[in-house]
Amino acid sequence: MGVSGSGKSAVARRLAAQLDIPYLDGDFLHPRSNVDKMAAGQALNDTDREPWLEALNTAGYSMLRTNPQSLIICSALKKRYRDILRAGNPGIRFLFLNGSYEVIEKRLKQRKGHYFRSSMLTSQFETLELPHSNESDIITINIDRSLDEVISDCIEKMG
Repeated sequence: MGVSGSGKSAVARRLAAQLDIPYLDGDFLHPRSNVDKMAAGQALNDTDREPWLEALNTAGYSMLRTNPQSLIICSALKKRYRDILRAGNPGIRFLFLNGSYEVIEKRLKQRKGHYFRSSMLTSQFETLELPHSNESDIITINIDRSLDEVISDCIEKMG
């Protein structure tokens, strides 16, 4: 989990390869209406996200039943979203890719072929609800360092 540009896809791909585990990009489960809305440049609201989060919950359930470990890429910025993902999935854990605005903004600007607007990143940080003390299933990973160091930290903390 984490804001756009925090490295969710890059980290998941590397972890999946190194640990030989499956991963799913949660964006692939958006309903057509969400895809169309985002393609039109409109932000999704909580009502739009609800069926998507339910689909991710179901995917998580299936993945937990068939694999000892697997990964789903999802921003999960709000506690309410994380709670939807947790429902009926007692084995779920979150890797929170946490970094400073400045580091993430710099990385987004360096992406080739990526349409970057700083207002989008500002919105992501405004929406982000940092993990609450009662969310013991969240592992915080500092991303203000190299990808290799982030991967090593993830593997170590995933146990």
